[in-house]
Amino acid sequence: MRRILFESLVRPPLSEPAPRPDEAALAELAANVERVARRKLGRSLSIRAVDAGSCNGCELEIHALNNAFYDLERFGLRFVASPRHADVLLVTGPVTKNMREALKRTYDATPDPKWVIAVGDCAADGGIFAGSYAVTGGVHAAVPVDLHIPGCPPSPAQLLKGLLALLEQQHSPVSSPAKAGDPAATEPS
Repeated sequence: MRRILFESLVRPPLSEPAPRPDEAALAELAANVERVARRKLGRSLSIRAVDAGSCNGCELEIHALNNAFYDLERFGLRFVASPRHADVLLVTGPVTKNMREALKRTYDATPDPKWVIAVGDCAADGGIFAGSYAVTGGVHAAVPVDLHIPGCPPSPAQLLKGLLALLEQQHSPVSSPAKAGDPAATEPS
C-alpha cells in the first residue's frame, strides 16, 4: 500500500491536457444569443432545466454553462429556479412515467412565449432507454418540442448554438422540431 501511495505522489497524472479554448468564438456565440434574446423578448433569456429521467450526462454539460469558462451570466443568460420565471425549458433524458405529470405541470406553469428544447439523444426519442417499462418516450410524448439538440451528451457550445437557432426562428410553435445542426433550424421560416 505504501508503494502505491508513493508512486502516485511521484508519477504525473495520466490524463490528457485540456483543449485550448477558443474564447473569441465562444464570446461571439454567447453575445449573439443575448442580442437575439433582447430583440425577440426585450430582455435577457431565462432558462429552466428539467431532468425528466436522464443519466445526468446532459446535466453536467448544462451546468458547465454556468462555470467560469462559459459564464453565461456575463451575457445576460440565466438559469432560474421556477418555471414561472422561465422563457425556455431545457428538458433532458427520456420522459419516465413518474416524471410525465411533473413535466406537463412545469410546461403549464411556464408563461408564454415559451419554448421547449429537448437536450440529448434520450430526450429526442428515448435513446438507449426507449422501450423500457418505465419510459414513455422522448420529450415530445409529454409536451410540444420546439428544438432537439442531438448528442450524448451535447457540448456546452452545441447548447449555445441550439439556443441561438431557436431564438432566430420567426415563430415560437414549430410543427416539426428542428435539429440544432440542421440548416433549416438557423434559417428564419
